[in-house]
Amino acid sequence: MKADTIEPKAGLKPCSYGRSQKDRGLFSQASHNSRFSAVAPVPGSTEIIIRVSELIADCRPDDVDLLGALHRIQHEYGFVPREAIPLLAVRFQTTPAIVFGTIDFYSEIRTVPPAEHAVEWCSGPACLLKGSAAIRRALEAELQCAMNRASPDGQFELRLVQCDGTCLLAPLIRYRGRYIGPVNTSDAITFARELKAGAEPGSPGPKAGTGDAPPEAGGRATEEASA
Repeated sequence: MKADTIEPKAGLKPCSYGRSQKDRGLFSQASHNSRFSAVAPVPGSTEIIIRVSELIADCRPDDVDLLGALHRIQHEYGFVPREAIPLLAVRFQTTPAIVFGTIDFYSEIRTVPPAEHAVEWCSGPACLLKGSAAIRRALEAELQCAMNRASPDGQFELRLVQCDGTCLLAPLIRYRGRYIGPVNTSDAITFARELKAGAEPGSPGPKAGTGDAPPEAGGRATEEASA
């Protein structure tokens, strides 16, 4: 038996693990060419297609601007519309699958409109070590939505985000650009109930003077997101 083949069963052709240099070249070229073939547009809003084309017009494949392009689109719409996927694939000379894979990798990039009230739960190590898993369970129960899902009425949503270095406030949650922490399970329940009641949630966390909060956090800590 040759090193690069397997003896076939009766009636089957032999299967070769190895290819000649010529075959490998043809195979690679075919795969490479498929990335540059035309991508059919998806049905949708003409206005979105025109606007997305404008937003990514100056992006260059050689500059690896895909992530920046996704941020531009999400900043404009609050999410990445499906009409944008073939436009991005053509602009960056890749496939829709690669674009979707990039979107799926980054938890903060989304393909559906956000709920009216989106609460972000930090999954960073510092937050986890300080009990954020219990905070997550409390928020999921009170808001009636699983992580990265919306509530049945579409009003509330819990989003997983990665650590961005604000570990001083751990464990924390984010809401409309505010960093709120440190919080405990009771704080999270109060926050969610205020949100459901239609009130602007306060700033949960240890009360000033208890000695539980870091000096820089000032007790009930709420930090504005940097621009």
